[in-house]
Amino acid sequence: MAAKQQQIKIHTFLWEGLDKRGNRISGETSGPGPALVKAQLRKQGINPTKVKKKAAALFASAQKITPKDIAIFSRQMATMMGSGVPLVQSFEIIGKGNENKSMSKLVMAIKTDVEGGNTFAESLAKHPLYFDSLYCNLVHAGEEAGILETLLVKIATYKEKMEAIKSKIKKAMMYPAAIVIAAFVVTAILMIFVVPQFESMFNNFGADLPALTQFVVDLSEIFQEYWWLMFGGIGLVVWFIMQMKRRSKAFNVTLDKVSLHLPIVGEILRKATIARFARTLSTMFAAGVPLVEALNTVAGAAGNVVYAEAIIKMRDDVSTGLTLTSTLKQTNLFPNMVVQMIAIGEESGALDAMLAKVADFYEEEVDDAVEGLSSLLEPVIMGVLGVLIGGLVIAMYLPIFKMGAVV
Repeated sequence: MAAKQQQIKIHTFLWEGLDKRGNRISGETSGPGPALVKAQLRKQGINPTKVKKKAAALFASAQKITPKDIAIFSRQMATMMGSGVPLVQSFEIIGKGNENKSMSKLVMAIKTDVEGGNTFAESLAKHPLYFDSLYCNLVHAGEEAGILETLLVKIATYKEKMEAIKSKIKKAMMYPAAIVIAAFVVTAILMIFVVPQFESMFNNFGADLPALTQFVVDLSEIFQEYWWLMFGGIGLVVWFIMQMKRRSKAFNVTLDKVSLHLPIVGEILRKATIARFARTLSTMFAAGVPLVEALNTVAGAAGNVVYAEAIIKMRDDVSTGLTLTSTLKQTNLFPNMVVQMIAIGEESGALDAMLAKVADFYEEEVDDAVEGLSSLLEPVIMGVLGVLIGGLVIAMYLPIFKMGAVV
């Protein structure tokens, strides 16, 4: 989510306004434009009187705030609160000790808001680029129930688990991409720089080349003539896919449907989505968030349009009185084991604990699947590159072998 918003030119804005009690407050927040920042502030109960874009410092090279930074911040806050350190002092320690200057600035801004009379959740909500509705809702629930320390631990665990899942998914997707990219780059280098050297030598033979050699030479000429078109075309296709993914819901639905049916990778994506669903719902339910509201948040964190739409349908069905188990069955997206474990959780009144077990199981499944994929694809990569390079070497030396046979 954060990466996606960065791509549409997110800026930092300084603002001044009045809170619900009429007190003058100020701060800074991120957004694509002043109009949207004002709308965002109004949703938080702030009447903005002045919003201006923050000037960028000369020669600045600010570090980006990544989801990993937020996960570390969550764990640090949980540790501080667990040690009995007051909230404001925790911000001070974490903010001043953070090596990432952007993260340090964000923490100190939250500290300023809390000192100004805002709750922790309200202060976080001013930075939606880094703290989503799930995060803010959980912190709000912790503050309301007086169990902020406990929920900060759950939030930290949740963020760490989610980042681990994302990392494994990226790793799973990188291997197939590595095969294609490596094969194409090696082929292009050989065709553009190596084969022409042999071609100039073959021109002096005065005889027809073997079919395989002639094919490689013709292919090399195509690469030399149209290399810019090939690389440009690949870049254009990647750009088009990125644009469609950002702007077209239908494209995202199609892409997510196709990805779930890809060999090996599709199964990893399916297990990761189920793990994310179970982990998020377990965390929300343990915090005392009502099931219908929790499902609404879970849909946004699903990471797959197909599952997100199914969870929204589940939310609507649960709101009419149906059990979570019956709505899960109707989606046909969750394995029978998941349905049965959630049914046991509902009957025993330990739904959050059972969901946590489901999440643990599928996170381990994803880990094992990624390791298996790595072990499977390593020899495949070597084999593909071996066939490509070996085939080109044989094609180039065939005329030399033939000439030696004649002599």
